[in-house]
Amino acid sequence: MRGLYLVTPNWDDTDRLLAATESGLRGGAVLVQYRHKDAGDARRLEQATALLALCRRYGRRLIINDHLDLCMRIDADGVHLGGTDDAPALARRLLGPGKIVGASCYGQLALAHAAQEAGASYAAFGGFYPSPVKKYDFVTAPSILDTARAELRLPLVVIGGMTPENAAPLVARGADMVAAITSVYGDAAPETAAWRFAALFHTSARR
Repeated sequence: MRGLYLVTPNWDDTDRLLAATESGLRGGAVLVQYRHKDAGDARRLEQATALLALCRRYGRRLIINDHLDLCMRIDADGVHLGGTDDAPALARRLLGPGKIVGASCYGQLALAHAAQEAGASYAAFGGFYPSPVKKYDFVTAPSILDTARAELRLPLVVIGGMTPENAAPLVARGADMVAAITSVYGDAAPETAAWRFAALFHTSARR
């Protein structure tokens, strides 16, 4: 797991969502999370099914935010869960060893350690910067990556107001993936925006 991690916005227009996501995939995104906090069950099923087919065409993986039942129904590649102690363990037990189980750890290393012990596939830290989508009542310090890199075996994801410019120092500190919503989906040229994120990892690999 390394590179740009797309997280979808709360868009009801499925065609628009698919077009922007495809642009992000063409730009180099390696993972997509379907996240729509306001959709009903029928729309979630429609959009998640369509996104899964799109990701399959590009050889990329789709995970579902929170809705473990939806993940299992469409046989998506995994789930991303909030930071409760038992959520990763339950997901791992129900999904088995071959699926991705992502865990939000906010700014708490204890949650990341617990997620690792529960069988999580990655630990997501954030928010690092102000976000127009996810409202955080705290700020995660970049130094958490130094400690997490030393103490955890998991890939590390960073989220929260990410742009190519402000994500660069986090990648340099050891972030394996950068999760982005608005900086790609809100850009007039999503493919180019995705490419700029993906380039951070090419640059990092050459150092």
